[in-house]
Amino acid sequence: MTETRLPALGEVLVSEAQLRARVQELAAEISRDYRGEDLLLVTVLKGGLYFLADLSRALRIPAAIDFMAITSYRADSPSGVARLLKDLDEDISGRHVLLVEDIIDTGLTAAYLLRVLRTRTPASVAICTLLDKTARRIVPTLPIRYRGFEIPDVFVVGYGLDFQQQYRTLPYIAVLRDEPGTALGGR
Repeated sequence: MTETRLPALGEVLVSEAQLRARVQELAAEISRDYRGEDLLLVTVLKGGLYFLADLSRALRIPAAIDFMAITSYRADSPSGVARLLKDLDEDISGRHVLLVEDIIDTGLTAAYLLRVLRTRTPASVAICTLLDKTARRIVPTLPIRYRGFEIPDVFVVGYGLDFQQQYRTLPYIAVLRDEPGTALGGR
């Protein structure tokens, strides 16, 4: 049996300094927009944890945090739908909910989460995404209120984003090179 090696890192798409600066800018915008409101930041485990931690610490207003975990939305899966693995601990009715995403590409997962959250009568629901991969968007009308960086259609890792549980702890966002013989398989 041949052992498959992990793909190598390619170019750094977003540096550690760029991440820090943009998180501060987003936190300032969110603090201004939600001043005096009951704000709940919600992220999806595990990828969104790094962004949520840095963003919540940079806010200048109080905000609660909570977590969800879901199976990834895969169009080629038998059911074709996402499934909730861990639900919120907080009651969101009447509260302003900001879904903090690490990356949005097709938009299917975010659309699923929005449907789930809206059934619980929050005062509002909006999205803050660190990375926005618009080239892959299937769901065109997502309420993305805050956007860190728009990125091209490449596979990225770092700052919470992983490939087979690897690369998640990198302090920057890098492209994962797609080479024949690697775990990505040269697709």
